[in-house]
Amino acid sequence: MQQTDEYHHAGIVYHSYLYLCSMHYASVENISKSFGIRTLFKNISINIEEGDKIALVARNGSGKSTLMKIIAGLDTADSGTVWIHKDIKAVMLQQETDFDPDKTIWDNVLRLDNAVIKLVKEYELFLETGLDDHEKLGNLMAKMDELNAWTFESDLKQILGKLNLHRLNEKVGNLSGGQKKRIALAQALIEAQLHNERCLLILDEPTNHLDVGMIEWLEEYLGSRKITLLLVTHDRYFLDAVCNEIIEIDEEKVYVYKGDYDYFLEQKSLRMEVQQSELQKDKNIYRKELEWMRKQPKARTTKSKSRQDAFAAVEDRVKQQKEVAEVSLQVKMTRLGGKILELKKVYKSFGDLVIMKGFDYTFKRGERIGVVGKNGVGKSTFLKIALQQEMPDSGKINHGDTVVFGNFSQDGLQYKEDKRAIDYVKSMAEFFPLNDGSKISASQFMEKFGFNAEQQFTLLSKLSGGEKRRLHLMSILFLNPNFLVLDEPTNDLDLQTLRTLEEFLLEYPGCILIVSHDRYFMDRMVDHLFAFEGNGVIRDFPGNYSQYRDAIAKGLLNDTQTEPAVKQNAIVPETTAEKPTQSATAKKLSFKEKFELESLEKELPALQEEKKLLEEKMSSNISYEELQKAADRINVILQQLDEKEMRWLELSERL
Repeated sequence: MQQTDEYHHAGIVYHSYLYLCSMHYASVENISKSFGIRTLFKNISINIEEGDKIALVARNGSGKSTLMKIIAGLDTADSGTVWIHKDIKAVMLQQETDFDPDKTIWDNVLRLDNAVIKLVKEYELFLETGLDDHEKLGNLMAKMDELNAWTFESDLKQILGKLNLHRLNEKVGNLSGGQKKRIALAQALIEAQLHNERCLLILDEPTNHLDVGMIEWLEEYLGSRKITLLLVTHDRYFLDAVCNEIIEIDEEKVYVYKGDYDYFLEQKSLRMEVQQSELQKDKNIYRKELEWMRKQPKARTTKSKSRQDAFAAVEDRVKQQKEVAEVSLQVKMTRLGGKILELKKVYKSFGDLVIMKGFDYTFKRGERIGVVGKNGVGKSTFLKIALQQEMPDSGKINHGDTVVFGNFSQDGLQYKEDKRAIDYVKSMAEFFPLNDGSKISASQFMEKFGFNAEQQFTLLSKLSGGEKRRLHLMSILFLNPNFLVLDEPTNDLDLQTLRTLEEFLLEYPGCILIVSHDRYFMDRMVDHLFAFEGNGVIRDFPGNYSQYRDAIAKGLLNDTQTEPAVKQNAIVPETTAEKPTQSATAKKLSFKEKFELESLEKELPALQEEKKLLEEKMSSNISYEELQKAADRINVILQQLDEKEMRWLELSERL
């Protein structure tokens, strides 16, 4: 490979090359980065090849954003080599982007010094003026033809439209944080589009502040284009749909997984098992050798030098490796009485924006409700009204005497005094009670949520944004509430912490009310949804988010729907609700059962087809390991077919 230039900066060597390599877009070799005494990563190396779509996975504070900035040339490592191909443009979406607040969305999005962008901007602004100047319009159109700018203009309009950026002449200083995030994303996508396939697009949490429709569009946009991508995301559906490789930073090292998120979890689990096995062997050797070292007389100098060196090496490995200890959190919840939370005939509007229109609901013990809808329809306002943090225009909100709310808002960690993280948690309680009568310490609880000893003794002001959000969530759970209100809990949380949170919530016996755009999280956590459909319409849907979207796609949700479960304000107080007779129930399928029947009619043929393909595979020349896997899967399929066919027959007979 022909090298054309080389320069040094802060201990890193950057290289560029004359021609486009068919394989490597970028690589880092043996780079390290520390902040004070805290090492993020040490001597790590990764390669990014043309067409790679890579998800970067690590605990908050492990250096994901820093590594991406180093690759993008926005930060420097302490040592090592960074290589970016000369013909490749690295474009990065950061978590925070600086905009000129006095300039418009147009000016901020299209601030790049590029001839095509300047021309498209001039053309669009001319169209907005509505001037009847045919000569100028003709000149602009001729220039658009000359620079082949029409495709770019079409993509530009699509990106801005899909991200709900319409008032392009509005000053950025007047916008919300979520709108600014969408402007930054639009800017990154537009800049990447300018460079077509010769771009390395780097996205740090691109789905934050996007509603589900926007996330699904972005998923399709990135997944369908020939683009080389490096991203950090907490959205597992998005990750699986877009990425074909996962790179993990763990304990200052990197590990590469060619596959989806489930494959990553499986392989990581195997790696951890091997590491724990090796650690146990090292510990056994260390105990024996330590005993031998202690027995030697101090004055004696004839010890085996090689044995001493071997002991030092084992001691170093034992001290460096960390034993994985899973702390089970079987929650001992504060008692929850019969009366929990009631909203009666609640109305709320902001000018012409109607949030709630006579909303009625009585929460029952153990309910898990998700709140979904487009940005700006009032989901966060609904939570504040339920918590009595904001007053409705009319109606009543009643809290039960035994309810202890745990409110995870988007305001973030609040503290007056800059203290160590462990002291902040201990100021609430020293121990967390478990259901079996035992308890775990504040330190053990923090370990469960990814705070190692060093991080526990870090000052609050020195924690990363993700670490502060994780500590905020953890401190709320540590207070042992019996009703959790979670407003976008997955934003800025790493995937490992999300798994911990999900495990905690799945065992949680109290009530949960969640606003989230994370489809995977909602599918696992909630039993039914409050779907904010605009103009005060709140639909109570009996299922998770994927089922709700499927029902919309099938046209099952419409204004003529008479099933109470899917009408606005569908819950009728038990004292006035007319209960169906047993015979009526037997004759008619509920909406949820109709949905289940339709799903079964799709699942059964799919399972039959999979079984057929596996049987054909088993009759071919395959290895014993593959044969065993196929046989195991067929056994599972047969069991599923039996269960699903019986359920299908049961439901079909009641049609």
